[in-house]
Amino acid sequence: MIEILSTGGMSTIQDLGRHGYRSVGLGVGGPLDALAARAGNAMLGNGPTCAFIEVVLFPFRVRFTEECRIAVTGADSRTSIEGRPVWPWWTLTVRAGQEMRLEGPCGGGVGYVCVGGGIDVPAVLGSRSTDLKAAFGGFEGRTLRKGDRLHCLPDSRRAGTARLGGFGVRPPLVGMPKGAAEEQPGATPVRVLPASEWDCFTPEARDSLVTTDWKISPHSNRIGARLEGPVLATERKLELLSHGIVPGVIQVPPSGQPIVMQCDAQTSGGYPKIATVIEADQWRVAQTPPGRSLRFQAVTLQEAQAAWREQCDYLHTIEQASRWAAGTS
Repeated sequence: MIEILSTGGMSTIQDLGRHGYRSVGLGVGGPLDALAARAGNAMLGNGPTCAFIEVVLFPFRVRFTEECRIAVTGADSRTSIEGRPVWPWWTLTVRAGQEMRLEGPCGGGVGYVCVGGGIDVPAVLGSRSTDLKAAFGGFEGRTLRKGDRLHCLPDSRRAGTARLGGFGVRPPLVGMPKGAAEEQPGATPVRVLPASEWDCFTPEARDSLVTTDWKISPHSNRIGARLEGPVLATERKLELLSHGIVPGVIQVPPSGQPIVMQCDAQTSGGYPKIATVIEADQWRVAQTPPGRSLRFQAVTLQEAQAAWREQCDYLHTIEQASRWAAGTS
């Protein structure tokens, strides 16, 4: 069992999301940074749909009332157990009674605490994810609070004889746009594809999208990352019917300030869409905290598909390392 001792708020139980219900108005939900969450589960040998804790505001402190294996991924949140620092992106076994603390991150914005077997909360419509807008799923359909107690499902690898006490992986740099980090060290590189209303924006707006450092607004949330920069104008006033929206779409409201839709995005909307963040880079948006900036880079569909394959290869490598560490390969 895991007891919540303190939380900065907005910490929730998530899994990979609730799929198949967008037609009735339910979004996918799930983690802001699916790559970090999937990596944490893979490091522990969990199934890809096991539930975990997503930490958005820090500090976050828990006590483990029984021995279990954990992996903390995502933001470099300066994790410690009983006051002793823990390497980020590393698996380890915590003993009963030990406390873990995640401080404000040195890098990134969202942290993930994965446990062997996963968090045990009821599945609702095929998912254990928390839907805060509809107030169901996860732990009582809400954010975690001090005093909450979370049960864990059985850990299939706990009883095995591991070759190592734990192992770590390199945080993801997969699919980094070539040269982007060196050219724009202050901005997170994010690749995009043109969206359906791309041609409706002025040439100046389309140019600004990929040449501007867009600052993340403090008004951002799990629904969307609001950006601050030059006004993106359309060639003429558009009156659009509401249409389907998916995470990654960049909508432009009348203010001209773009919004990158995130995991809790609504299922429909009527704002024009200038571009879409490729799926392999949506985690980059999530890990860029308010006050920091994004730099968009236009790519082709083939490049987007190659980036996704590279990300899948990265996760497969982690799964292989996990099996080796557990002595099952």
